[in-house]
Amino acid sequence: MLCVGLKILPFLPFMEKLISAGPARTSVPDCFILPPELRPSPRASSGSASLPVIDLGRGRDEVRRAIVDACRDIGFFQVVNHGVSEPAMRDMEAVCEEFFKLPAADKMAYYSEDTCMPNRVFSGDMYGDKGYWRDCLRLACSIPVGDTSKDWPDKPRRLREVAENFAVQTRGVGMELLRLLCEGLELRPDYFEGDITGGGLAIKVNHYPPSPDPSLTLGMRPHHDKNLITLLLAGSVPGLEVAYKGEWISVEPVAPDALSVNFGLLLEVVTNGRLKSVEHRVVNNSALARTSVAVFILPVAGSLIGPAEEFLGGDDNDDPPSYRPAIYNQFTR
Repeated sequence: MLCVGLKILPFLPFMEKLISAGPARTSVPDCFILPPELRPSPRASSGSASLPVIDLGRGRDEVRRAIVDACRDIGFFQVVNHGVSEPAMRDMEAVCEEFFKLPAADKMAYYSEDTCMPNRVFSGDMYGDKGYWRDCLRLACSIPVGDTSKDWPDKPRRLREVAENFAVQTRGVGMELLRLLCEGLELRPDYFEGDITGGGLAIKVNHYPPSPDPSLTLGMRPHHDKNLITLLLAGSVPGLEVAYKGEWISVEPVAPDALSVNFGLLLEVVTNGRLKSVEHRVVNNSALARTSVAVFILPVAGSLIGPAEEFLGGDDNDDPPSYRPAIYNQFTR
């Protein structure tokens, strides 16, 4: 038996483990129907909004101010002129969509319900609950990539090459955003280099098949990212929603070359709560499949995470630590 929220769910052999591997559904199976208070009903959303758009080609002072302002307001933003090439983005979108169109046997060769497996295909959410309308391909990527990709799927043929290229370029953008954030927060520019970003990348290719009734289920539960920074290639189909002023805001993509960016719980800890991690979720679409690619920059598993001295009070202790220091792999649990 599997537990989702307050529900106890039976094992789902009829879904053939992956939603995208089974037949199209004309109704939502009972195991995917959330309790009424957790459903994405129209009353729970205040409409759509465009995230702040930051042009990284503008002056450095303007960009770092915009990043800090976005973090203090909505907590998410989009970046353009970021340096990830358009061919790298389009190739990544194409090869990921192609992966989820593979025959079931090809995808199931990498299926695992072991949440500790670094490379796997699974259904449900990141916590192991299967009752969410999502399939996911997770890839672990060291930097430099080296031999990491040898354990990735070998189909489609170009997946390894394309994903490596996309990962390297996207990490470069993430590290530059962190340097700009450091400047805006008056930290030393290299504060986020080293162990706190030295654990490589996790790439999650999220595939949300069309749902027979998106009002009854979710693609991903409300959650906070547990890393420092996440970059998302969101695709053209909306689905991301961000908690903002007590409402759920549907995020509309501004341009096909934009990357969505959010900071996770680690930044909240490092800044002693000055900047907050923002809750977000994914809703489904009744007509269109949605595929997105999230790149998470991770710390070294054994690194110590805690508030930076720059955000703590002096001898008068006016600003005491709000978070205990913790080893990262303990923090994530």
